[in-house]
Amino acid sequence: MVVPAYNEAELLPRLLGTLKTAINRYAGGASRVELIVADNASTDATAALAQAQGCRVTRVEKRMIAAARNGGARVARGEVLCFVDADMQVHAETFNVIDRAMTRGNAVAGATGVTSERWSPGIAVTWAAMVPMVWLSGMDTGVVFCLRADFEGIGGYREDRFFAEDVVFLLNLKKLGRKSGRRLVRPRGAKAIASARKFNKHGDWHMLFAFPRIAWKQLIAPSKPNREAQAYWYQDR
Repeated sequence: MVVPAYNEAELLPRLLGTLKTAINRYAGGASRVELIVADNASTDATAALAQAQGCRVTRVEKRMIAAARNGGARVARGEVLCFVDADMQVHAETFNVIDRAMTRGNAVAGATGVTSERWSPGIAVTWAAMVPMVWLSGMDTGVVFCLRADFEGIGGYREDRFFAEDVVFLLNLKKLGRKSGRRLVRPRGAKAIASARKFNKHGDWHMLFAFPRIAWKQLIAPSKPNREAQAYWYQDR
């Protein structure tokens, strides 16, 4: 399990607590799961907290979420790679559900899906607006997983993307999977809990207005950083 983290001393312990519960519930044996925190040049106690909790910590100096995910994957030893954001919480059955999904042999990659840690009219409407995209694309978020061989086959996460690197990642895996008759999967029974901190900071309705504008700028110039995206994803902690 790779956890990219930048200045996550506040929320990382919460995630690690849920991960340890899921590891202890894993039918394949707790020793088969490794926890890697990819410390993305944090200036707080993120690395020290992770080490104190028994995680492997690798330092990634390039301040980009894709680089942090790739850096964690490079030091991972497992055949199946999993990725989860540091502000999430995972379901206790996470590793059992992922194991079953991957052993069927028809999955190139997948994601567990998420629910929100709190709800409001604004968050519910935002969630509802995203659901059709999930259904149509087959792509989801939460704990994302794939085989190491397939991760390497597409070159990992694109480091020319300041955001939406996870969307491009799954799109590339989806294309790869078509060659061997495999597909993206969304296994049930292990939804992660997504943090509401963006809503807490920017307001419960903000994503309906700000996010399309940021996404449009990224669509026009995907490799060019824009200040709004930088502020939203990289400068809030």
